[in-house]
Amino acid sequence: MFEVTQVGSWPRSRQLLAALRDLQKGRIERARFDEIADREVRDCVAAQVEAGADIIVDGEMRRDNFYSFVTDKLDGTRLMSLAEMLDTVEDKSGFEEMLQTLDVPASAIKNPTCVGRLHRRESLTAAEYRFTRSLTDLPIKVTLPGPYLLTRAMWVGQFSKVGYRDKVEMGDDVVRILREELLELAALGCAFVQFDEPVLTEIVMSEDCDRRTFM
Repeated sequence: MFEVTQVGSWPRSRQLLAALRDLQKGRIERARFDEIADREVRDCVAAQVEAGADIIVDGEMRRDNFYSFVTDKLDGTRLMSLAEMLDTVEDKSGFEEMLQTLDVPASAIKNPTCVGRLHRRESLTAAEYRFTRSLTDLPIKVTLPGPYLLTRAMWVGQFSKVGYRDKVEMGDDVVRILREELLELAALGCAFVQFDEPVLTEIVMSEDCDRRTFM
């Protein structure tokens, strides 16, 4: 009656997390990281098939987190820690309150910050899809961060105004990029694309919808 799928992300092993850190710091080559990630994607897909899932995901194994990974694929972005942005935010007290609520070091959370005009340097997810497609004949779901989340998170005025007049102009390019990605995935035969918008609830649940968003 109901098709079963997984939300998108999957637990990652300590080895994969260590390899991701090494890749970001330039201590290993991309080929070595992909070798480790490929193995974990295979295990992730096998577990879903064994459990009887109808629509398969790759577990987002290659991503820093569910939305910051776009920095690896887009021109005009820079991965910055919240600590690096502390002096640039408009509401510093609110920012510090958010950090206390998250209860993690500001250096531990990375944000894909817009620092120029945004363009796809390569597809955000086509390689992930192709590899997962090679592992199963079941329908595959690709997960992408939604345009509202990306626009809210990526706009940091001091840096983003280098490329755009305002957040709305940047948001138009975010929508264009996601549309291009959707059309490419459709051409590859992807049956399902999920746009994640966890902060969209603030539009209907909160009077304050213009705060800085860092997931």
